[in-house]
Amino acid sequence: MNIKMESRNFTIPEKEYMFPGHVACPGCGGALAMRLVLKALGEKTIVVIPACCWTIIDGPFPMHSLHVPVYHTAFETAAVAASGIKAALEIQGKKDITVLAWAGDGGTLDIGIQSLSGVAERNDDIIYACYDNEAYMNTGIQRSSATPKGAWTTTTPVGNPKGEPKKNISEIMISHRIPYVATATLAYPDDLINKFRKAQQIKGTKFIHIFAPCPTGWKMAPELMITICRLAVLTNIFPLYECENGVKYTINIVPEKPIPVREYLKLQGRFSHLQEKDIEQIQKTVDFEFNLLLKKAQLIV
Repeated sequence: MNIKMESRNFTIPEKEYMFPGHVACPGCGGALAMRLVLKALGEKTIVVIPACCWTIIDGPFPMHSLHVPVYHTAFETAAVAASGIKAALEIQGKKDITVLAWAGDGGTLDIGIQSLSGVAERNDDIIYACYDNEAYMNTGIQRSSATPKGAWTTTTPVGNPKGEPKKNISEIMISHRIPYVATATLAYPDDLINKFRKAQQIKGTKFIHIFAPCPTGWKMAPELMITICRLAVLTNIFPLYECENGVKYTINIVPEKPIPVREYLKLQGRFSHLQEKDIEQIQKTVDFEFNLLLKKAQLIV
């Protein structure tokens, strides 16, 4: 069967490429995600950051918290700016430098999807990482197309929570038939690091979708960040999988007995207004989507 189990022998690299003193909130999933990704990619990396939480986390000019070059760009241009930097490096004969576009869900699923789609259509040789905290957290917790159905945000208040489902950005990128698409989360750091190292060795556009909770925007305790990440996987709300060339699916973790989604929802204040019928509908949707993924991976018929 086409199931890849998580490695139990993988050792997270000790060398740090992220300095202490960044300005992320306590328990920020986006901050830990960057730390792990740079451990995977190493010092020969250039990071392109559009407007997002990481514009602030990195620190005030002229200082920044990363031990690699950083290029800040406009909200909608992370992918194309990274593509341009990679082209310039290749002209100079510098072929061993990884260019990483690093954007939030708003700058990926919404504002930046046009340049991302263009880069994917051309199959430009970059890694694009979306650290997904499911709203525009940097500017006040506004709804994005990554916000789950039923969630509270400042623009979808309790009396009128978001009524539309979360956009499936991974499947949108898979439809471009790029060489590599993967999902990752912080509760499984060895899986995340392995996926970025794999992407680094592949020529063309690579897209990795990282589940990165925001304690402030999700109304959750900061110390629950890893717990929430693990529950997202074990409830099948955020499956861990890969797709190569738009056709070959590999599911990295298939829970033997999935945890009910209510165990994930009840830890986050943004879902505290949901009624029993709402939770049941979310469960049905999650079950349907995961069964569809199992079919794509040819694990069920």
